[in-house]
Amino acid sequence: MPGGPVALTRLRIAITAFFAMDGFVFAGWVVRIPDIKHQTHASVGALGLALLGVSAGAVITMTLTGRLCRRYGSHRVTVACAILLALSVALPPLTHSVPALGAVLLVFGAAYGGLNVAFNSAAVDLVAALRRPVMPTFHAAFSLGGMIGAGLGGLVAGALSPTRHLLTLTVIGLLVTAVAGRTLLRHDIPVPHTEDRAEAGPRRPDRRTRRMVFVFGLIALCTAYGEGAMADWGALHLRQDLGASAGVAAAGYTCFALAMTVGRASGTRLLERLGRSRTVVFGGGTAAAGMLLGSLAPWVWVTLLGFAVTGLGLANLFPVAVERAGALAGPSGVATASTLGYGGMLLGPPAIGFMADWASLPTALTSVAVLAAVATLIGAAMR
Repeated sequence: MPGGPVALTRLRIAITAFFAMDGFVFAGWVVRIPDIKHQTHASVGALGLALLGVSAGAVITMTLTGRLCRRYGSHRVTVACAILLALSVALPPLTHSVPALGAVLLVFGAAYGGLNVAFNSAAVDLVAALRRPVMPTFHAAFSLGGMIGAGLGGLVAGALSPTRHLLTLTVIGLLVTAVAGRTLLRHDIPVPHTEDRAEAGPRRPDRRTRRMVFVFGLIALCTAYGEGAMADWGALHLRQDLGASAGVAAAGYTCFALAMTVGRASGTRLLERLGRSRTVVFGGGTAAAGMLLGSLAPWVWVTLLGFAVTGLGLANLFPVAVERAGALAGPSGVATASTLGYGGMLLGPPAIGFMADWASLPTALTSVAVLAAVATLIGAAMR
């Protein structure tokens, strides 16, 4: 049976593998950015413009992938985008100019954005079929894949050239796609029970549904803003403002990412106990308190603790927002929430930079707490 328990279990494993592969490949690319900068002889500003290709490709594709999933099915689109992602990650080391790098990163970003919408749409359908809030476990796989990809990338950076390293990522990505993709293509998309469809709302969203999807997208934006800020500014805060060593400063984001992974791994149990609205309220409040501690504390160890608490608080907000948006409006809802969330990740680092110039970096980092509090208020209002 396409929707039997064994088939659903296989689908869950396959979708989890795609989430983990996505995080692994993207993190592997990120750790080689300094080498690619040297290879293309790019200035910092020119590299920044080239890296916008990833963002532009992702945002443009996210808005289109919802329609593709409606027409061809999220399983097929997931496999196609995964193949493109695996192939395109090998292209940056082959470039020797900034325009060429920007062009291939546009393709890489398009594959990344499309894959995120497609496998989140597949996960939303599977959550409805399983009748359990397992969405956080998929995002935990993404976070874990990213941590492993970054760790292994750092270890092999001295031994492998960027070309060999990223080509290895291509091989791994294609192998995962070949194995997990067979399961996706062999099984039909699970059809939720009738009562679940009634709760989820219409597949063709009306105006009220679109407003609700936008609100869930705002929750995703608030969460992703914090993730982007922590990735780009957490280490600098520890080093510049608190005088931490380079190793301790690097551990700041590790604490945040590890706590987020743990939070997502336990997210299903939390959602079953608290429900979605209370999870958002509890998570947003926890993240706000943690970030206030992390940004304003005068001691390094307290700051590290604050970063970890922030990761725990933010962990399940994005999965809940995307899952609810998808339940309301199908792939187009996932696309809207994902695009807003990714926009928040893009907005965070430059916004904090401007605020840091105007005031100070610790003050600027409190904006993460403010947006986490906004997510809390939205969650409370949505109950």
